[in-house]
Amino acid sequence: MSLQSISESLAHSVGGAPWHGPALGALLADVTDAEAAARPIAGAHSIAEIALHVTAWIEEVTARLAGRAPALPLSGDWPEARPWPVARAGLAEAHERLQRSLAALPGARLAERVGDLRDPRIGTGVTVETMLIGLAEHHAYHGGQVTLLKRALRAGRRED
Repeated sequence: MSLQSISESLAHSVGGAPWHGPALGALLADVTDAEAAARPIAGAHSIAEIALHVTAWIEEVTARLAGRAPALPLSGDWPEARPWPVARAGLAEAHERLQRSLAALPGARLAERVGDLRDPRIGTGVTVETMLIGLAEHHAYHGGQVTLLKRALRAGRRED
């Protein structure tokens, strides 16, 4: 896969029109402060927690592209709560920084290894290409969760 197509997939997953349904940004756009903090499904993360988690991993991948050794995100895998507008804006800003990093990334780096050993918990032992494709998949996975949480929150409410 080319760097351009990976970059486009990541762009679509957050702010474009992916083939599987709404992008993560579109799913989050109409979420209210109360909905973002709510827990309509027992044991599930809130929408705000998911947005912060996705942001943390975008930041981690961007840092890896800049040469930082792979680890858990600096803000944590599941960062502490922030006001919803701040969380949503943070995701958009992190995505923009990632896109700028991708624009400057030499295509030859796609074949580089991320870390020495395979550790699925932090996504190491794979190529940069696999890491980036995995990030787009991560967006889709959590977008599905947001969709389910929104449906649970809005059940019984008529949506025109």
